[in-house]
Amino acid sequence: VQLQASGGGLVQPGGSLRLSCAASGIIFSINNLGWYRQAPGKQRELVASITSGGTTNYADSVKGRFTISRDNAKNTVYLQIDSLKPEDTAVYYCHADTERMRYWGKGTQVTVSS
Repeated sequence: VQLQASGGGLVQPGGSLRLSCAASGIIFSINNLGWYRQAPGKQRELVASITSGGTTNYADSVKGRFTISRDNAKNTVYLQIDSLKPEDTAVYYCHADTERMRYWGKGTQVTVSS
C-alpha cells in the first residue's frame, strides 16, 4: 500500500484546510485509515481515525474542529480542518491499516501563523 498526502500549507489562525491522502496498491485489504501529526520537538500523536464501517475517533484537542472522512471509491481519506490554531502547526501523516501492517504516507506540513 502506498499513500500520498496533500493539502497542507500556510494558513492564518481561524482558517481552514482540507488534507487528502490517496491510497494505491493492495487497497482491498485496508481497514482503518487515519491521521497523526508531529510538531517540532514533540511525539507523533493521533489526530483522527475512521474504520471501514465509518466509525470515527478524534483526539480531544481537535474534536469539533476536525472532521475525518473516507471515499472508498477513490481510495482516499480526508481531514477537514477548521478553526485552525497555532498549536495545530505540525507535519500531518496519514496511515492505512491492513490486518498485518500499518502503512504511512510521507506527511504534509500544516503551518498556522499570522
